[in-house]
Amino acid sequence: MTYLGEGWDSTAELVDGWVVRRPRRPEIGPQLLREAAVMPWLAPRLPLPVPVPEVVSEEPVVVRHALVPGELASLTAVQGRQLGEFLRALHAVPVAEAAERGVGPMPLPIDRFRAEVRVPGGDALLAKIGGLPADTLVHGDLGPEHVLGRDGVLTGVIDFGDLHVGDAAIDLAWALNSTPPVFAQALASAYGVTDELRERALIWHQLGPWHEVLYGNDIGDAVVAADGLNGVLERLRTG
Repeated sequence: MTYLGEGWDSTAELVDGWVVRRPRRPEIGPQLLREAAVMPWLAPRLPLPVPVPEVVSEEPVVVRHALVPGELASLTAVQGRQLGEFLRALHAVPVAEAAERGVGPMPLPIDRFRAEVRVPGGDALLAKIGGLPADTLVHGDLGPEHVLGRDGVLTGVIDFGDLHVGDAAIDLAWALNSTPPVFAQALASAYGVTDELRERALIWHQLGPWHEVLYGNDIGDAVVAADGLNGVLERLRTG
C-alpha cells in the first residue's frame, strides 16, 4: 500500500495497482458513489483517460479505480491543444443524459461568501456570478493537480468529484489565467474560446480562492483561511 495523499474531500492510497479513495467527511460519501455511477458512462466520450471508479463498499464508502498514469503536466502548446479538445468534448455531452445519472447544478454558497469573505470589491464580483449561465456539463475543479502528463503529452484528467451542470467558463478559469501563454493560446484555439468566455473565465478565476477561505473556516485552520484570503485580494487586484 502506498499513500498517495489527500484533497479537500477524500484520501487516496495505491493498493495492488488500484487507487483506493475514502471520503474525509460524511457528506462526501454520496459524491464518491455518484462518481462511480457516472464515470463509466462519461469516460468513453472523452479523448483522454479519466478515473472510472467502482464501489468497493457503501458502508463505509470506499471506491477504487485504475491508476491514471502521469505527473503534473509541463503545460506545453501540445498539451494545451489536447486539453482544449478534451474540454470541448466534455462540454458537448448532453446535459439531459447527465441529469438522468444524478448530475445537476452545484449551488454556490453566496451567503457564506458575503458573511465570511469581506473584502473591497467582493460584492461587485458576487453580483457578476448571479448572471452567469448554468447549461453545460463541467469538471468543476480543473487545476494543475488534476491535469497529468508525460513525455510532452497529456496522459489524463483526474478528480471528477465536482462534476456538475454549470458554466463552461469555470473549466477555463485556471487554463486561461494561470498557465504559460503558449499553453493558454493553444487551448483557446483548440476549444474556440470567445471574448465572452474569457471574461466569464476571469470571473471564476477571481472567485476560486473564496472557496479556500470557507474550507479553512470549516476545518478550523486559520492558516488555510488566511492563504485563501490573500488569494482573494491578489486576484481582485490583478483582475
